[in-house]
Amino acid sequence: MSQIDPAKEELIQTDASFRSLYEEHREYEQRLVKIRTRSLPSQEDEVEIKRIKIHKLSLKDRMEAMLRRHSHSHAHA
Repeated sequence: MSQIDPAKEELIQTDASFRSLYEEHREYEQRLVKIRTRSLPSQEDEVEIKRIKIHKLSLKDRMEAMLRRHSHSHAHA
């Protein structure tokens, strides 16, 4: 398991919105892994992979924005 940034860990523990985004991102990653382990992914699988990647990127962007706001507010506290 990879290390989690301390600021991210703090938000996971203290911010329900961030935690929800983080958990959703992890669920999508698990779905990608499951699809990719199939020996012959179908065309529908390929479409699903692209859809999941786009959604994961959106979630990551939202989490990064929250992390920036969090870091900015703590830097000026």
